[in-house]
Amino acid sequence: MSLILADMALKAGLPFVDKLLRGKLGDNDGQLVGQVVHAIATRAGFPAEELDAMAETTPGRVIEAMRAVEASTPDMLAAYDRDLQLQLATLAADQDEPLWMRAWRPGGMYLIGFLWLWNSVLLHIANAIWKIALPPMPFTDLIQLSGLFMGLYMGGHTIKDVIGKWVGK
Repeated sequence: MSLILADMALKAGLPFVDKLLRGKLGDNDGQLVGQVVHAIATRAGFPAEELDAMAETTPGRVIEAMRAVEASTPDMLAAYDRDLQLQLATLAADQDEPLWMRAWRPGGMYLIGFLWLWNSVLLHIANAIWKIALPPMPFTDLIQLSGLFMGLYMGGHTIKDVIGKWVGK
């Protein structure tokens, strides 16, 4: 995000928000920065994309939102730390398992990627070169297979959440 918000946080005496926005605390990929910006934008009542412009036109509203976010930064950092610890524990558990137990995820990704490449490009090239008419896999089946794999790969929670919203629970 822009340095306008970080400078505003520094001038308002909000050191955690300033350090988070400058990327001095948290992650290198900006996920935590994105969460902070989203939290500020939500509390200020603006879309996150318009936050820089609104910081110049209505700075008081943005500073009040930053103060509210500053108060919740320990909770945000604790949640981020828990997520990071969970990711590290998952990686460590994967290293302890035999190869055949953890190979389904990358193997499935490569298989689905190959099926998409085959169906979209390679099949047509093979049919043109050898003048044959191999039938493609129906794209509806390929989409369903991809969705099933993604649902399983994400722990099944995605499917459970979608079905829960669909059923209305």
